Amino acid sequence: MKHRVARLALAASLLLIASIFVLVSCSGKESAAGPIKIGVSGPYTGDLASYGIPSRKAAEIVIEAKNKEGGLLKRNVELVIEDDQCKAEVASNVAAKLVGEEVVAVLGHICSGATTAAAGIYESSGIVLVSPSATTPDLTLSGDYPNFFRTISRDDAQAKLIADFALDKLGATKIAILHDKDAYGKGLAEFVQQYVDEDPRAEVVLFEGITAGAVDYSSIINKVKAAGAQAVVYGGYHPEASKLVTQGKKAGWNVPFISDDGVKDDTFIKVAGEYAEGVYASGPIDTTQSPEAQAAIKAHQDKYGEDPGAFFLNAYAAIEALLNAIEKAESTEYEKIMGALRSNYVNTPLGSISFDENGDAIGIGFAMFQVKNGAYAEVK
Repeated sequence: MKHRVARLALAASLLLIASIFVLVSCSGKESAAGPIKIGVSGPYTGDLASYGIPSRKAAEIVIEAKNKEGGLLKRNVELVIEDDQCKAEVASNVAAKLVGEEVVAVLGHICSGATTAAAGIYESSGIVLVSPSATTPDLTLSGDYPNFFRTISRDDAQAKLIADFALDKLGATKIAILHDKDAYGKGLAEFVQQYVDEDPRAEVVLFEGITAGAVDYSSIINKVKAAGAQAVVYGGYHPEASKLVTQGKKAGWNVPFISDDGVKDDTFIKVAGEYAEGVYASGPIDTTQSPEAQAAIKAHQDKYGEDPGAFFLNAYAAIEALLNAIEKAESTEYEKIMGALRSNYVNTPLGSISFDENGDAIGIGFAMFQVKNGAYAEVK
């Protein structure tokens, strides 16, 4: 009888231990048998959808291929896609929703303002964030977002390229600098202003914000003309840039118009039409002839029947870097993913890349492009 009671007690203990083990196993972010969830957020509707959709498609292509190979850590990868419209207030809600979906990492966001609004929410929830396009320096330099990584260079580097190009290549000494008052556009414009002010050869003759979404920019166009500007630098996105260029040239602007990666997009050329010709814009260095980039572009053409758009290769590199980090870490744990991102190189369409202690990509830079015959071509 004593032996039977002892056996029953032992069985009960084992059952209790097993129950606790199951509860503990299920109390983490995700069940070991379930999919690994990765969030993807950007603008998929609205004026800036042409920036977000290519990144979403990059993620879809890479994840589809990965799952066909057997998945990641012997589990399928599931994308959780959310539209933030490139708006900070929407991005905050999207971030909260993705946290609730128990994603282990996020590809996005696209716009710097939206990214900044969401990054802290992910950080406090232990979620890694990798953006293909958010260039605001504070995202990596402030120390507030150790969870943030990007596969694009910062605005301070982009602004230096723009300022040097205007002064050294175009010979302009009187620069008008405009911006859209947004975190990205204004921040980049301020860096350009700083670099021009530091050069004794040049001066900023006008520094002013415009109203994004306005229909008529004749007032600011007249100010640029009255200031005697020899070049116009614009910090912002393509919807406003296309209006400025079109209205400015119709009003007699005959000075170079230089902008940023927010304008280096085929949508700008389509909207501005003939007035886009000759416009300069900085953007990620052209790596489209590399074997990795060619393979990624072909995968997009095969799946979607067209060439990819802006930031496609940056997003492709970002999702590949994330998957590689999880694979190298053999874990979906927050700290381990971050450690693997910083300690490993991965071959991508942008080249072999890793990330420094701040989260900035190593091996990535900007170049200047110009619209020639209806397409952007790198200025050599």
